[in-house]
Amino acid sequence: MRQLFILIQKEFTQIFRNPFLPKLIIVFPVMVMLVMPWVTTMDVRNVGVAIIDEDGSSLSRRITSDIRAAEYFTLNDEPTTHGEAMALLEDCEVDVILLIPKDFERDMTSIDPQKLDISANAVNATKGSLGSQYLVQTIGSTLSKYMSEQCMQQTSDFVVVQNRYNPTLNYRHLMIPALMIMLLILICGFLSAVNIVIEKENGTIEQINVTPVGRFTFILAKLIPFWLIGLFVVSVAMVVAWIAYDLTPIGSLGNIYLATILFILGFSGFGVAVANLSDNIQQTMFVMFFFIIIFMLLSGLLTPISSMPEWAQKFTIILPPRYYIDIMRAVYLKGTTFVELWHNFAALGIFVILFNTLAAITYKKQA
Repeated sequence: MRQLFILIQKEFTQIFRNPFLPKLIIVFPVMVMLVMPWVTTMDVRNVGVAIIDEDGSSLSRRITSDIRAAEYFTLNDEPTTHGEAMALLEDCEVDVILLIPKDFERDMTSIDPQKLDISANAVNATKGSLGSQYLVQTIGSTLSKYMSEQCMQQTSDFVVVQNRYNPTLNYRHLMIPALMIMLLILICGFLSAVNIVIEKENGTIEQINVTPVGRFTFILAKLIPFWLIGLFVVSVAMVVAWIAYDLTPIGSLGNIYLATILFILGFSGFGVAVANLSDNIQQTMFVMFFFIIIFMLLSGLLTPISSMPEWAQKFTIILPPRYYIDIMRAVYLKGTTFVELWHNFAALGIFVILFNTLAAITYKKQA
């Protein structure tokens, strides 16, 4: 234990003597949490809308006025025919077409009222899908207010859209927990690997090799500082998310920190194993960037796993970030409990044992 304590003290001294690392540990999470949610947002704005008003009633003009006032839409010149509107859609000059049929207002009280027709340009699937959803919500709000004013009974023909867990469709609420994971991957995995390789190149590890320090003690001394730094980084990121975006976890903080500890233990061990198998810093950086790209693209960080091909969905089973991402988003946005997420915690525990054992085995102590 005395050897381990002295080695950990050496690691912290080495980190804080570096003129760059302490600044990176503090500034990096703050800047990522403040800048990235705005830069990487998938919120849809400036949805081009063309309205074909065949009704010409006060209600149709009110619908048009509400769409024009909504912040998500840009109302284009109103075409007079459906053919003109389709030409605009084909040329990508508009994203969504709204057709208000003739006698729409008059038939609202009938048993079989006429329905509004929405056509969306699905070439850009995200913009077409979300744009049409925004339009449905805006129209639904207008019709509900109109029927309330006219003392009309609301029928079942209205479309009701419920956005559970993120009612405002704010993409930042989805990305912020994911950004915390990116911070841990880069700081706890990448920096821990680079730190060992730098010592290899400087010859420091050769000095350790001729001491009685065992391989497990050496690996623990390398990992513990980055475990503590990782917990500090996640805490800073959660504070920034609370102050800047008013986003706090609905679920237990204990579940978040438990998942974070498991992920840090596993991924830092992975970084050390890569460093042990590398001869220089260039090899380490290339290998780590290779795996980081795979983790970002295939773990559900940016793209839902359910949207991937079946082979890719099966491949994600062996990716640790997949389970941590599920835990963070479920706890942060839905308040999911440990009992419901136990299989994710168990998977992270398996990776902890696997990667840290690999890190210890690949460290070759040569006297």
